[in-house]
Amino acid sequence: MIKNIAEASDSTITRLSPAKINLFLHITGKRADGYHNLQTVFRLLDWGDYLHFLVTDDAVIQMADSKPDANTLCHQLLVLAGAEAITADIEDNLIFKAARALLAFAIQSETLPRQLAQVTVKLDKRLPMGAGLGGGSSNAATTMLVLNELWQLNFTRDALIKIGAKVGADVPIFIFGQDAIATGIGEELTAINLPDQQYLVLTPEAHVNTAKLFAHPKLQRDIALLSIDTIKNQSNDYVQNLNTPYYNVFTPVVTSLAPAVAEALNYLQGLETQAMSTARMTGSGSAVFLPLDASIASDKALLAKWIESAPCSGYVVRNLK
Repeated sequence: MIKNIAEASDSTITRLSPAKINLFLHITGKRADGYHNLQTVFRLLDWGDYLHFLVTDDAVIQMADSKPDANTLCHQLLVLAGAEAITADIEDNLIFKAARALLAFAIQSETLPRQLAQVTVKLDKRLPMGAGLGGGSSNAATTMLVLNELWQLNFTRDALIKIGAKVGADVPIFIFGQDAIATGIGEELTAINLPDQQYLVLTPEAHVNTAKLFAHPKLQRDIALLSIDTIKNQSNDYVQNLNTPYYNVFTPVVTSLAPAVAEALNYLQGLETQAMSTARMTGSGSAVFLPLDASIASDKALLAKWIESAPCSGYVVRNLK
């Protein structure tokens, strides 16, 4: 049984829910469980959504049962605001899924506190959906990290990564919280130190269903797995420029299916000589980006001109420090 004890004093925590880009993205094979193994380098950005966590200290759920139902408990503990346009059903929302997965793990591991404060999560959505920037996964990870503290669950980062991987393949990198080489479905992470950089990111209004992409007959799924040391030692081949064997396997498929993505990428490719870098797509699209040489990154007038001339919305962003 769960008892609800209501009302009164509040406190708010605000967190950036950062975007990510993939400097390259390979598929190295299909797994027995139907998922695909990948290899990528994730770069976190200082640009993203914001999540506001409002804790009502006296709105407390007190557990009379040591093993309550996680879904019921999550409905009582979590109030979502600003996420209504993303999913019609709260149970389909990644923020709700993240909180429910956290509670389910606490129940299963018999570490659930006897009482938990109700939390309202307000989403200030700034990242476009379906852009390959990881917005929903980042929201889920940020929720898990903050609720882990607020509810004093005290799960380790490694435990949160394992929980997060069940919520979504991109959730672990945002729990990891730093640039990383990723393998598996994205949950096997190794930190990598990369130079500070700014990027011109374009977000065309296009979305291609991810399942459709993975099923596409022209998608390359057999790129040879590279060693961690090789990726670390060859960073010059994918950080600013993109040289063989580094590649985004989704690019030719997405650009053939979504003309707006092809147009945005072509626009950035026309700027490569000046930017001294290689334009590319992130994730499975639709966002594309151009790394900026330091000499270009400081020319605000030129960057403003590039954004004004772009075929879609554009942003100058930098890596998360």
